Amino acid sequence: MISVQSFHTFQLQANAKRISSIDSIEDCRRYIGRKNGKDFILLGEGSNCVFVEDYYGEIVIPKLFGKSIEEDNSNFFVDASASENWHEFVIWLLANKVYGLENLALIPGTVGASPIQNIGAYGIEVSQFISSVDYFDLTCGEIKTLDAQACNFGYRDSVFKGELKATAIITKVRFTIPKQWTAIATYGSLADIDNPTAEQIFTEVVKIRQSKLPDPELTGNAGSFFKNPIVDTQTADTLANKFPGMPLYKVSDGESKIAAGWLIDQAGLKGKTINDIAVHKNQALVLINTNNNGCGKDLVALVDEVCNTVFAKFGIELSTEVRCFGHEGELNLLAKKGEESELTAVKNAKGTR
Repeated sequence: MISVQSFHTFQLQANAKRISSIDSIEDCRRYIGRKNGKDFILLGEGSNCVFVEDYYGEIVIPKLFGKSIEEDNSNFFVDASASENWHEFVIWLLANKVYGLENLALIPGTVGASPIQNIGAYGIEVSQFISSVDYFDLTCGEIKTLDAQACNFGYRDSVFKGELKATAIITKVRFTIPKQWTAIATYGSLADIDNPTAEQIFTEVVKIRQSKLPDPELTGNAGSFFKNPIVDTQTADTLANKFPGMPLYKVSDGESKIAAGWLIDQAGLKGKTINDIAVHKNQALVLINTNNNGCGKDLVALVDEVCNTVFAKFGIELSTEVRCFGHEGELNLLAKKGEESELTAVKNAKGTR
């Protein structure tokens, strides 16, 4: 077994049977007929996953690099291979005077991971700029292309987390970025900048994120651990009346988004610690591995306590933004109330670190 502690940013102590890499499209052919997330785990920079148990299979790390820019009178057309670092990609775009993705600065991970999660921050989501995604189809051994509509993007969601989750290896993402740029600067301190430039927005976003979020190189974490729950308008109105000051953001005519960090904070859980795993004292949406010596059981126990406490106070079920892996692959730690989840099995497992 090989330690995977350094391969995921939460840095839990866990092992895998084997670690290998994909250095070319041709290398993808080795995995035809196998299932991503079960027979092997495709891992980029490991910033949105945690290993709560030893994994009994193979971890595969893509190493597909390259990026280019073309343009016409109205748009920039940007191709980026899956393994390009996301933040460095945003910096590169700014250096080439391609503006639009600056609000997504300092989001950890790779370009290839960005459509899977439909990453978003400070008023934009990456799906607004994705025109298509190339992927290697493990069922037939061919490269296929999905346009934006076929990617079925949703809030932190896409077809790559659903129908194609087990059968796709993303190889390239294509972006269409309008030359006519409009600043999106309505969130927090961004609104204080008078007539901001893209560079100013980038700088402020980096500053905000660095002030709120721990550096994973110093303190193990996976960024936002939970999704912001989305509720119907009637539920939102009821909660707003019962809990004045609850942050609510309208996402459609019939739905509103609630800040999960606020829920966790108001439930009195900010700073809550179980051995080496804790709710971050500055940002309750983030769970941390305080001494980089934490174990999966303690993380699962803390997730359990956070979710149960929030549900007891607000009647809202949290779901994880971070993907969790155990012995046999991905785990569903948080089932609906009254349904059986895989969380109990991990908590009760003997000899699991």
